[in-house]
Amino acid sequence: MAEPRIYCPKCKWRPSHASRWICSQRMGGCGHVWNTFLTGGLCPSCGCVWEITACLSCRQFSLHKEWYHYPDDDTPAARQVEKTEVVDA
Repeated sequence: MAEPRIYCPKCKWRPSHASRWICSQRMGGCGHVWNTFLTGGLCPSCGCVWEITACLSCRQFSLHKEWYHYPDDDTPAARQVEKTEVVDA
């Protein structure tokens, strides 16, 4: 299977390697700062698994798994994303 493209399911923003998220203490985390996509949403400091991820661009929340877009994914949702990307290009 090919590597997924990672981008916000709402605004299509793509995080860079330098993008960072905080393991929110208000939501039970430890305050650690890291790139959530390098660990699949798992905080390397406390082991908290984040099921939601905030977009650093549009500030909207999405399920973490919805950020991963596989090129060979042939689901209706994936086809719609591909169609949107072509139209926006």
